[in-house]
Amino acid sequence: MRKIRLTTLSPAAKCGKGLCVSRELLIAVIDDDDSFRTALAESLGSLGYDAREFASGEEFIASEEERLCDCVITDVHMPGMSGFELSRLLASRDSPVPVIMITAVAEPGLEIKAEASGSFCLLKKPFEAYALIDCLQRALEG
Repeated sequence: MRKIRLTTLSPAAKCGKGLCVSRELLIAVIDDDDSFRTALAESLGSLGYDAREFASGEEFIASEEERLCDCVITDVHMPGMSGFELSRLLASRDSPVPVIMITAVAEPGLEIKAEASGSFCLLKKPFEAYALIDCLQRALEG
């Protein structure tokens, strides 16, 4: 079940009688690097998002959070299911959830592979916070 919170201002708010009800946007952070995953989830939390951490694509799929999340941020290169495979799986299920890819490995044609897998954008580690925020906002706006 999605979280509901009361607030005075929110871009996703439904307002009436001076009170706005907004649900926090749920972001799935999938990365096999524990420290990076935790730091990214905490950063998203400080921006007002509800970020859930997963160590692998398989863990994310098994959790059934796919049906609840508003966006997926996943590493490209992970043991087991890669970020590309996860993105293709979500697309094959007709999931409307946008996927943002992140990677520390620069390789030729990576952007083309990311686009072909159905991902919304690709960020190369280390990336600036504003780049992630911009990509996330565009993904959530659809």
